[in-house]
Amino acid sequence: MVPHVHVVENGVQVREVIQQFDRLGYAPDQIYVLAHDEKRTHTLAETTETQEIGVREEGVLGSIGNLFRSRGDELRSKMESLGLSKLEAERYERELDEGRVLVVAKPS
Repeated sequence: MVPHVHVVENGVQVREVIQQFDRLGYAPDQIYVLAHDEKRTHTLAETTETQEIGVREEGVLGSIGNLFRSRGDELRSKMESLGLSKLEAERYERELDEGRVLVVAKPS
């Protein structure tokens, strides 16, 4: 199943999108936030009680591989681990480069 992705500008919009996903029946463990800056990603995930893309989604080898990738390559790898195509990951990574945030709901 294809994940649902919203591109937003700030934390207020992140919360609004999470509420929309909640109304659609997504559980917090199915909703991910991703920003270009790792600290921003962590802070947003923590304050909204959503997920960061990690070992569970990427697998051990993917997570280890990210230690040696540029941030852009790491972000695209994380997005692909949620089911986005390579082309979609490239497009969304450009959004992250511009300071935007992705909120992704991954169907079970």
